[in-house]
Amino acid sequence: MELTVNGESVHLTDVKTVGDLLDHFGVSHQTIAVVANGTIVARDAFEHYAIHPKDAIDIIRFVGGG
Repeated sequence: MELTVNGESVHLTDVKTVGDLLDHFGVSHQTIAVVANGTIVARDAFEHYAIHPKDAIDIIRFVGGG
């Protein structure tokens, strides 16, 4: 399936949900926010939120600092 992840086109065959996508990239589910097609995905929905071809997904990492 073709997706846009953080502005880059990717082809993935083993992802069906946001949770699968995060696992594929080795991203912790606890320290990020996900926006799918302009909509914020609730953290408790990651494992159930379906991904479809041509979706645009942004994975946003929080960084501390001062």
